[in-house]
Amino acid sequence: MNEPGGAWHRVHPLSPLIRSWQAIALVIFFIGRDAGESLLTGDRDDGPWLRLPGRDVGVGVWLTGGGLVVVALVVVVALMVLSWRMTRYRITADSLELRSGVVWRQHRRAQLDRLQAVDVVQPLLARIFGLARLTVEVAGAGTSAIQLSYLTESRARSLRNQLLASSAGLTYTEEEAPEAPEHHWLEVPVPRLMGSIALSGATAGFLVSAVVLVILSLVLGTAAPAAGIVPWALGSVGALWGRFSRGFGFRVATSPDGLRLRHGLVEARAQTVPPGRVQAVQLTQPLLWRRTDWWQVQVNVAGYGAGGGGDASSGNSPNTLLPVGTRDEAIGVLSFVIPQLGTGPEENPRLVIEAALDGTGGGSGFVTSPAAARRLDPLSWRRNGFRVTDTALLIRRGRLRRTVIVVPHARTQSLGIVQGPWDRRLGLASFALHSTPGPITPMVAHLADGDAARLLAEQSERAQRARAAAGPERWMQIARRADAPSQLPPPLPPVDAS
Repeated sequence: MNEPGGAWHRVHPLSPLIRSWQAIALVIFFIGRDAGESLLTGDRDDGPWLRLPGRDVGVGVWLTGGGLVVVALVVVVALMVLSWRMTRYRITADSLELRSGVVWRQHRRAQLDRLQAVDVVQPLLARIFGLARLTVEVAGAGTSAIQLSYLTESRARSLRNQLLASSAGLTYTEEEAPEAPEHHWLEVPVPRLMGSIALSGATAGFLVSAVVLVILSLVLGTAAPAAGIVPWALGSVGALWGRFSRGFGFRVATSPDGLRLRHGLVEARAQTVPPGRVQAVQLTQPLLWRRTDWWQVQVNVAGYGAGGGGDASSGNSPNTLLPVGTRDEAIGVLSFVIPQLGTGPEENPRLVIEAALDGTGGGSGFVTSPAAARRLDPLSWRRNGFRVTDTALLIRRGRLRRTVIVVPHARTQSLGIVQGPWDRRLGLASFALHSTPGPITPMVAHLADGDAARLLAEQSERAQRARAAAGPERWMQIARRADAPSQLPPPLPPVDAS
């Protein structure tokens, strides 16, 4: 069947094996366990027997079991081959299409001008065979992003280059698409990553709880409370290992096609987030990181969803641009994804960011909660607040866990005001800015109700103007016009990653 738009291609023949290896391993485990139990117990039927040293094993049992195994393997292999033959993809001038399914057929299509990010992922088994999974995140896809599982690593990277070029407004074939040059910026040192995990709230909570249970066991004279630490410890070790494995070798590079991230010990992931696709940015500093002045940077990107398949709360999900970094590194990442803070020529944007990171009260143009908010938020009412610039809304909150959120006006989805009964009584209201699903929830809590209403009206107008001026999604088409300024962020400055 000839169809306009380009030739259809198949994924690698080993793809069904790699996708199904866990199920196959599980089947082999149960078959092997049953066979082992038969050998140990000497179970047999009334058929002829085969004498083994110390055991009598029925030939009928072996033939029946072996026949079932062979039939099961034939069926599994046939389904895998059929699944591979029915999975095809192609790239047209404006979309990526994927057809799959044996019983239930699927035909999915992703518009390239809505492309949000492209990831090349290599699980351990795929890496052994030199294969990779190409994951294409598009706006509105949620957890149903298109995945090409699996391709050779070289082909996955060449397809990534073609998709990024097409989404930017350039036209290349897979063979012609060049890989954009990149500027390596920083790598998270392993000691710092381990230190951030050791100083995390999860680690501190486990240690404190373990000490309490041990003391309780000593006081009661029984080991029952302390014994409860064992399963808890196993779960905590697994979670902490996951954070370490996903954050291992975390590298950040800049490129004309976006911010490039590489990380992972067991599962290697190479992410590319194109410019202008970030919906919101969040810089976070837990209390235990205050002394080292480490910060974490996360983003909302349409298509990644709330967690994107990772642990969003740990800072190791696909929404993470920097799991742990110095202040300069965190501000540098922010300056790349939001290159124009819009503070005006007479004001240093670095000082505005510093005021957002550390400041309290109404300095540097921030509007904060009134004194009445002290009853509802006694610790951080003086810190909670917002600052509006020409291009973005800055939100700061939290005294123990400092948080700064930056939302470009052009990426505002919708706005709202939340006011409970206690808020109404105190003349307060919370301003909510609705972003795409992700780890970031932009909200300014406990403002004076007049400030919240004014911000709602003004921010609605700013968002409308910013969206109208943003132009088309394909940024290279804008950058190549002689009368248009470049939309590409400048390379990040060198930093000391020690």
